[in-house]
Amino acid sequence: MLKRFDDYDRVAVVTGSDSGIGEAIAVALANEGFDVGVTWHSDEAGARGTAEKVRAAGRKCEVRQLDLTRLPDAAAIVDELADALGGLGVLVNCAGTGINAKAVDTTYEQWRQVLSVDLDGPFLCSQRAARRMLAAGRGGRIVNITSVHEHAPRVGSGAYCAAKGGLGLLTKVMAQELGASGITVNAVAPGEIATPMTGNEDVDPYTIDRPGVPVGRPGDANEVAAVVAMLASPAAAYVTGSSYVIDGGMLLMGPQAGSHLRSDDWRDG
Repeated sequence: MLKRFDDYDRVAVVTGSDSGIGEAIAVALANEGFDVGVTWHSDEAGARGTAEKVRAAGRKCEVRQLDLTRLPDAAAIVDELADALGGLGVLVNCAGTGINAKAVDTTYEQWRQVLSVDLDGPFLCSQRAARRMLAAGRGGRIVNITSVHEHAPRVGSGAYCAAKGGLGLLTKVMAQELGASGITVNAVAPGEIATPMTGNEDVDPYTIDRPGVPVGRPGDANEVAAVVAMLASPAAAYVTGSSYVIDGGMLLMGPQAGSHLRSDDWRDG
């Protein structure tokens, strides 16, 4: 009889959880009964604010700085947080960065920074998390926050698309390799979400018109966090190697797609 893997540590590490999607994920996991390790790159005050919300949910929280341009050593923060919280059952790779430059204008330094934060970092953090989960022998969950640009190109985002596309395939490979040990690996691919990173800080997404998106608005960080919380749960044991697009239906538009559209004329066919 196959072993059930549903008793993994109720401890989660969420990178880049000082604001936006990462903060929402940390709080959602706390509300689902996880102690949470929070990391920040430049916004320590934001990370402390996230920690307060986690503790308000009745869970333990530890906070550490994480700079994914300082690899491979920076990934040791995963083990440090796991040791401080008494285990590790869930890793969410949410820390990310990007630039706006066409491929021919992207410097090698810019390319390496984006690949380091968005691909190398998640690889090394996932590797550390997976080793701990394998040693514990009780399964676990790894969730990579990618982007709709894991699936679709965007002019001026060559480095970002390369990193997110690579992370999407790494997700599938690790899902194959770790599945029999009860460790699921999935990606969550947001479209435009109303966060500081998209210039929509503290904005109600229902007040922003996006004619080029079928639901007609950007997303909310909590809508992303809800999917991550589902994937992090024991109930999602049969879900692995998948990428959950959370974009209000934008990618369904195919060649009509675009957050740049200024009217609803496309809806009439």
